[in-house]
Amino acid sequence: QVQLVESGGGLVQPGGSLRLSCAASGSIFSISTMIWHRQAPGKQRELVAVINSSGTTDYADFVKCRFTISRENARTTVYLQMNSLKFEDTAVYYCRARAIGVDSWGQGTQVTVSS
Repeated sequence: QVQLVESGGGLVQPGGSLRLSCAASGSIFSISTMIWHRQAPGKQRELVAVINSSGTTDYADFVKCRFTISRENARTTVYLQMNSLKFEDTAVYYCRARAIGVDSWGQGTQVTVSS
């Protein structure tokens, strides 16, 4: 089992930045892929960014060139650096860990972009 705890959300003005963190514990050696998702009110949950065990990353088109996903080598923490935030980035952001037999989610952290 893998436990995930997100932090770093908050209120930010348009154009501002936030860095989200996701701390993993438990069977972290088994984690192959870490993913950030988000869910805005009234909308479906959507994928934001992915990083695999080799450090390869991928992003949703709507965050490319604005968001950066990274992880510590020990795989205990994954970050999402969010720059040039827009109103439409307002959502609950969730961290997810995937491996063979593992699909764990964090509780989410709220990001609100407002002037």
